[in-house]
Amino acid sequence: MSGALKRRLGLGLLIAYGVGVMVGAGIYVLTGAAAGAAGLWAPLAFLLAGLVAVPSALSFSELASRIPEAAGDSSYVEVGLGRHWLAMLIGAINVVAGIVAAAAVLRGGVGYLTAIVPVPFEWAVIGLGVALTGIAIVGVLESLTFAAVLTVIEVAGLLLVIGAGFNADPVAAFHLPLPDPEWTGIAAATTFAFFAFIGFDDLVNMAEESHAPERNMPRAILWSLAITASLYALVSLAAVRAVPRDVLGASERPLALVWEAGTGTSATFLAAIAVAAALNGILAQIVMASRVLFGLGKWSPALLTFRRAHPTFGTPARANLLVGAAVIVSALTLPVAVLAEGTTLALLIVFTTVNAALIGAKKKRPEAPFTVAPLVPWLGMAGCILTFAAAIWGRFA
Repeated sequence: MSGALKRRLGLGLLIAYGVGVMVGAGIYVLTGAAAGAAGLWAPLAFLLAGLVAVPSALSFSELASRIPEAAGDSSYVEVGLGRHWLAMLIGAINVVAGIVAAAAVLRGGVGYLTAIVPVPFEWAVIGLGVALTGIAIVGVLESLTFAAVLTVIEVAGLLLVIGAGFNADPVAAFHLPLPDPEWTGIAAATTFAFFAFIGFDDLVNMAEESHAPERNMPRAILWSLAITASLYALVSLAAVRAVPRDVLGASERPLALVWEAGTGTSATFLAAIAVAAALNGILAQIVMASRVLFGLGKWSPALLTFRRAHPTFGTPARANLLVGAAVIVSALTLPVAVLAEGTTLALLIVFTTVNAALIGAKKKRPEAPFTVAPLVPWLGMAGCILTFAAAIWGRFA
């Protein structure tokens, strides 16, 4: 095996990857939860969450242009803060978070799949896990092209739901002037909606396989964030227009309710789209976590075995195999829903540290292919710390 990954990714596939990661299967649940918390103001909560994410997205954009490497977060901390142990810890958190997220989505996706196709749960988990790991090994272009097709299917489904929501008769509460904002509910919805936009952390790990990463990575991050925020806001607006708030908040299938309200027909097809979303999310996390392992091999002799690309496929095959196996085992044996909550909070610590790394990197070398104002990483840190505090407060309040 050789040591270099193949640069095969253009801007379009990078944006599709980012949108696929950010939208994921979460939109099928978050829409109802946001409506339950913020009511008719749920779209505002998603837009505010997107705005809170912007400073961190800009920080990641500059760092990706400065240090276009796999295991981006770890490289940023190593260069910007000069703390090797912290860089390795950040990398480990990202790998674990990717595995747990993929395992959680795998369990959920198989749940949708077995409702359509009568296949034993365990065999479905193993079969899908092996197939997606194989796609990840075959090639990054093939992997992200497949993911892009899934993203198109998913976004098309969401656009159909948006159309159905605006075609439905509006609920009684949906009229002008809107009721006064419930700022407590909006704040709560904004807090958990923020987690929908942290997929650019995955995106930066594709830098070693992208063309002109110093130019394309910032564009991909910012376009992905803008597209995702728009989708979430439109879907939530369609939802609160078509379905009463209390019904949305109590449902595990809020988008199906929107479709049924707008068309009067069954929303069975959304289960198939949810499977596509799940496949997209699993593949994206396997690809991401394997690149982090590949990147960590540069900084740690103990992980050097993962710093090798397959001579034919140009992918980190050993890392893919390890991550894929871990995802399958985790989906079958671990309480991944509980673990996912903890790893999501850990990612906020990662984001805070990465923003701090940009402050350090700017002091060492002010110039970069893509630069943001010195205040931006400070705003990113503040947003992450406040979101973390609000999430903790919400769990124990």
